[in-house]
Amino acid sequence: MASDAPSHPTHFFVLEKLREGEHDTEFSRTSSNTGPGLRCPQCGDFVGSRSWEPPYQGDLELYGKAFGDILDGPCGGLLVTERFAEDFKAEGLTGLNGFHPVEVKRVRRKGRGPKPGPPPRYLFVTLAYGHAALDMERSRILRKKPPTCTWCRYAGPDAIDGLALEEGTWNGEDVFRPRGMWGDIIVSERFKRFAERHAMSHMAMVPIEKYVWDPLGLLPPRPQPSGG
Repeated sequence: MASDAPSHPTHFFVLEKLREGEHDTEFSRTSSNTGPGLRCPQCGDFVGSRSWEPPYQGDLELYGKAFGDILDGPCGGLLVTERFAEDFKAEGLTGLNGFHPVEVKRVRRKGRGPKPGPPPRYLFVTLAYGHAALDMERSRILRKKPPTCTWCRYAGPDAIDGLALEEGTWNGEDVFRPRGMWGDIIVSERFKRFAERHAMSHMAMVPIEKYVWDPLGLLPPRPQPSGG
């Protein structure tokens, strides 16, 4: 409920996987058990992929020098190291659920580098969804048609040039997927400080108002800073 939302202002960031880098790590599942996906309680459309069910098993591909702390996981979830999970819980952060142990069946070295040692213990987590919602008027989303559902607010974007959350919808979760764009992961300013303080690797955090997604090159070119 809006009355339960924190009253103090905060900044939000889109969590992105770092491409390349010394902690570049990829995960692919080898167990394909899936369950039902979430549906919007108002319009009935799916608001995410199907859920990943046990056994939680898969392979790692190591492109960098060391394993990352947070990886893209199957079915819209994430894989986090045990170190990440312990610190996340100890500091009282919220928004991640499950923390199911993952069995890594094989580690493959990609590219040049020494043979990898044993990987850290990874846990599979799912993300909070259902409270925070995008402000569809203030978010700069290029799309062919507006959303038709006032709850899930989803309409497939062609490009994004900045996002904004609707005031009063955030209930304090530090990691979540927003209504209106369940494919993106949003984190709080507190999460950003936590990740920087503990040197959590293989992630980047972009202020939501500066987040750009333009795979088709539909947005106008950004002005280049003048030299001098």
